[in-house]
Amino acid sequence: MHYLDNSATTKPYKAVIETVSWMFEHTYANPASLHGLGFQAEQTAEDARKKLADELHAKPSEIIFTSGGTEANNLAIHGVVNRYQNRGKHIITSTIEHDSVYEVFQKLEQEGFAVTYLSVDENGMISLEELQASLTNETILVSVMHVNNEMGAVQPIAEIGHLLTGYPKVFFHVDAVQSFTKIPIDVQTMKIDLLSVSAHKFHGPKGIGALYLRKNKQIAPLLIGGGQEMGIRSGTLAVPLIAGMAKALEITIAKRESFLQNTHIWKTELLTSLTSLKRIRINGEKGVPYILNFSCVGLKSEVLVRALEDETVFVSSKSACSSKKESPSRVLLAMGRKRSEAISGIRISMGMLTTATDISHCQKALQNVIPTLQQWIKV
Repeated sequence: MHYLDNSATTKPYKAVIETVSWMFEHTYANPASLHGLGFQAEQTAEDARKKLADELHAKPSEIIFTSGGTEANNLAIHGVVNRYQNRGKHIITSTIEHDSVYEVFQKLEQEGFAVTYLSVDENGMISLEELQASLTNETILVSVMHVNNEMGAVQPIAEIGHLLTGYPKVFFHVDAVQSFTKIPIDVQTMKIDLLSVSAHKFHGPKGIGALYLRKNKQIAPLLIGGGQEMGIRSGTLAVPLIAGMAKALEITIAKRESFLQNTHIWKTELLTSLTSLKRIRINGEKGVPYILNFSCVGLKSEVLVRALEDETVFVSSKSACSSKKESPSRVLLAMGRKRSEAISGIRISMGMLTTATDISHCQKALQNVIPTLQQWIKV
């Protein structure tokens, strides 16, 4: 099996599985309990909190554990607008955000907020000039993802952060689910106020993530009823999952340099194979090396996904959160792709466990499957 759908989720490291299993058996106490077992659980969570903070160049007190990226994004957005809508009801995001951001903004728009959706160019990049022109005295939040989950475009986060320092009442939120641990992030130099991460995107367990919230910034909680996580996210901490996330972080950071070197080579090889085929369009070629998106015009993405699965290659079309919907990719349409291109998008995404054998097998499968399907469907 050649798994190349790592932007959807990753296979947990064996050490992560062992850590989570051990924790469930031995450190199962509630970290809020006053006895010794509770203290052990609390200390495990705090050790993990520090590891996440160190990777972000943040303070441990600025890390809030959540159930994953979707909750972190919702907490950041709702937390800001619920607390500060008296300052203004204008919020800004882009047209290519993950559904857990984009659909929240759509809901807020229905509730009376003025929303600006920043456009992107053919490479999936926003314009700093458009962002600056969109800012008003009513703006309270800008939310822009770091790395796009479908085609890998990397937004100019540091430049956005520095631009927004001139607008002190505006919060800057970054969805870093696809970049955290793969690309170094410094929330201080990038001037980020809120940042979302999810463990299962870097070979950790599902069901755990975190939100970075800058010191002295306050947001409204979504969950109330226990006061955990500095009163911002009530609920008993999932300490085994938190420990698994910390273990995944540790392993992934150690692999990062070689991962980026290898995926740069592998993406180049895949692009060479694809561009030798007919009716192929590359989407977001200039993005991160570990995500490659292309359209095979005339072939619906689900047809090609199934055909590659028959060759034991597992890829996806658009975001896993929306890939079962029979519709063109919203992200590719926003990049100016035709509907025929947006409905035929394929995403190949690599992880820390991807091997050269996976890539060579994928290359052969693409060279075999695509011409065969094109001939069969008469594309």
